[in-house]
Amino acid sequence: MHKIWYIAGKDLASFFDSLIAYILLVVFLGLSGFFTWWYGTDVFMRGQADLSAFFNIAYWTLFFFIPALTMRSLAEERRSGTLELLLTKAVSEWQVVAGKFLATLVLITIALAASLPYYFTIIRIGEVDHGAIWCGYLALMLMSSAYAGIGIFASSLTGNQIVAFLVALLIGSVFHLVLQIMAPNFTGMVGAVLDQLSTSVHFDSMSRGVIDSRDVLYFLSLTFVGLVLAEMNLSERGVRGR
Repeated sequence: MHKIWYIAGKDLASFFDSLIAYILLVVFLGLSGFFTWWYGTDVFMRGQADLSAFFNIAYWTLFFFIPALTMRSLAEERRSGTLELLLTKAVSEWQVVAGKFLATLVLITIALAASLPYYFTIIRIGEVDHGAIWCGYLALMLMSSAYAGIGIFASSLTGNQIVAFLVALLIGSVFHLVLQIMAPNFTGMVGAVLDQLSTSVHFDSMSRGVIDSRDVLYFLSLTFVGLVLAEMNLSERGVRGR
């Protein structure tokens, strides 16, 4: 576990050294704040003391931001040759993948924590369903975890960051949008399966304040599959020189 935290700390520091973390925080808070308080179906337009507007915009901004965060996690290490060097220091493929994933998740947690002033402001406006808000934050974290797993897998496929970003975006869009569009065109079991594989179904359920084990299992399963595929890809490519 110490090695995983070391890799995570190293990656997290690189996020801040390269200004990626600051750009993420500024753009994320800027966009979410603008649409939560000033534009469209904002808090005042809705006339309700909730953070539905924030969760709706965060649902989309994180969808684009997470591939941008994960695209360099393994792709840049592979391109520069530091991945091979790292894996010669008694560090397993799983520890590398887990460390990269943990760094991404910590940065996303920081971004979401920075939005907590929205929550404290809402409390002063009117009666608040605290459970629904905290469930919404949990839904964002679980969704981010799933897309981070997918993004790291995409980054393990190539040494090109742009290709890794596009592959992660393509795979993510299937769960984020495509399945939701396809599901109504099918009936019976096929339609139901496509619907249940869609991110929006599980996210919407949790953001309304309902914690269903099936929703949690869905996001955790996507995360696990993404990370396991990334580990398998590193092993199969023989980055240890085996």
